Amino acid sequence: MVEVFDENQPIYMQIMDLIKKQMISKELLPGERLPSVRDMSKQLGVNPNTVQRAYIEMEREMLVYTKRGQGTFTVDEPEVILKLRQEMVLDRVAKFVREMEEFGFSHDELLKVIERFLSE
Repeated sequence: MVEVFDENQPIYMQIMDLIKKQMISKELLPGERLPSVRDMSKQLGVNPNTVQRAYIEMEREMLVYTKRGQGTFTVDEPEVILKLRQEMVLDRVAKFVREMEEFGFSHDELLKVIERFLSE
């Protein structure tokens, strides 16, 4: 599965986002082992150093941890996953609202559009 990456954002950040999405969607379970750096780099079609950087950054964010000789694992704390989920949702909502404001939508117009969309 070679991933298609957005050239406007660093690949390691996109890999982090992919793993975070898998964590909040429970595709990756709490405490589950991530693929090795080598395996993940082959799956995604990227340099192993890029995957390593993503894993290191996620460890700094305390979303994964490494056991020497065993691999990298997702954090096994439900409150951390819940916080991650809330942060990702708020981030996407904020981007969406800002873009709609740039298009000239008022907050009331935006709410009506969202309500119409959700009712369909």
